[in-house]
Amino acid sequence: MQDVIIIGAGVIGTSIFRELTKYNGKVTMVDMENDVSVGTTKANSAIVHAGYDPKVGTLMAKLNLEGNILFEDICAELKISFKRNGSLVLAFSDEDMINIKKLYENGLLIGVTGLEIINKQKVLEMEPNVSKKVLGALYAKTGAIVSPYEYTIALAENGVENGGEILLNSRVIKIEKDENFKITLSSGEILKSKYIVNAAGLYADKVHDLICKKEFTIIPRKGEYYVLDKSQGRLFKHTLFQCPSKCGKGILVTPTIHGNLIVGPNAVDIEDKEDLRTTAKALNNIKEAALKTTDNINFRESIRTFAGLRATSDRGDFIIEEAKDVKGFIDAAGMKSPGLSSAPAIALEVIKLLKDSGLKVQKNKDFKGSRKSVVFMELNDEEKNELIKKDSTYGRIICRCENITEGEIIDAIHRSFGNITVDGVKRRCRPGMGRCQGSFCGPKVQEIIARELNKDMVEICQEKEGSYILVGRTK
Repeated sequence: MQDVIIIGAGVIGTSIFRELTKYNGKVTMVDMENDVSVGTTKANSAIVHAGYDPKVGTLMAKLNLEGNILFEDICAELKISFKRNGSLVLAFSDEDMINIKKLYENGLLIGVTGLEIINKQKVLEMEPNVSKKVLGALYAKTGAIVSPYEYTIALAENGVENGGEILLNSRVIKIEKDENFKITLSSGEILKSKYIVNAAGLYADKVHDLICKKEFTIIPRKGEYYVLDKSQGRLFKHTLFQCPSKCGKGILVTPTIHGNLIVGPNAVDIEDKEDLRTTAKALNNIKEAALKTTDNINFRESIRTFAGLRATSDRGDFIIEEAKDVKGFIDAAGMKSPGLSSAPAIALEVIKLLKDSGLKVQKNKDFKGSRKSVVFMELNDEEKNELIKKDSTYGRIICRCENITEGEIIDAIHRSFGNITVDGVKRRCRPGMGRCQGSFCGPKVQEIIARELNKDMVEICQEKEGSYILVGRTK
């Protein structure tokens, strides 16, 4: 019998998962995928928004502001890179300047600090590669960048270290309740729990409807992106937005926490919750729209394109509440932008709802908030030499583009959940994230996974179950 079962292992689910392990009790997180963070969490803009954009009085406004404040300390605890690089909302017309003033005033009402409206000269001093047609900008000092999948994986790892359990490849197909909840998984396994938290992202409406009266619908909103080489990442320091529209925050240009450049996304509502295709037409439109911000990006330096789906609800705000007709069933749904930015605060909000619903909580005196993680290239020479003396695998570079060592890959494999894949290692310590996108290191990573887990090479997948890279030996 579990105290709480969380359905969904994206950034929202894992934030709640780790927060619950700060208390005594049994908590399990289940997900239909073979790893955490592989849905919306791994494919977004990777921005911790300052919080000036949401409508005053909404959960988005409240929790974005609170989450932004909490993010930095959590990243420090979990040894995850986090940078307050600040953001600029650029104005290219008198109408844009009016809208920027509205955003500024909205941000002040919400309580965002560090907001400033700056003129053309100041914008170009801060970002010389911005289009000379710029008239001014809203500068938000508290905007930040992070790696969302590394952050989510760290939350999950820390939660497991503190006694939580994760079940992957476990789709929830049935939920019943008498005194407690009974959850049937696709494997046939049945779990029992006193409470359920529905953090199922794109499928949150479907999970809700398994036991509750229909209250909301989740509409997938697709966004496509370019990822450019680090040669382009050096062009800009800040996250650059165009003035927002009804469909979103527009085409952005931002450096990533690891030094690349991301350009995108577009915003298209679709029906298929699994449609992650990119199209030449959409990407060309993004490229054309980005020219408004700058014409200095060399798109020939693109190393990857990708698409992500955002879980937009028909309510227009986050849905964080106990179901009206099923006590103990908590929804954390509709987590479109600023879902990532709000995640730490959303977790606290859910804990409060669980307590109000009757969950008995007692502090876990043995909770360990920190996490050990080695990023070899961030060590000084003395630290590197000392580490190599203890473990020679840290002296072998496997990924030349990102300078990732064999020791880091082995560490990531043994910290992972379930059947680790090549892309799972990639998300944890970055081999394959560089310019060659794994063409050099991919086979070696596959070999290391097989060796460390005592498996045959043909058993190692690229990502999802069945995505085999090899089918047999040729000689």
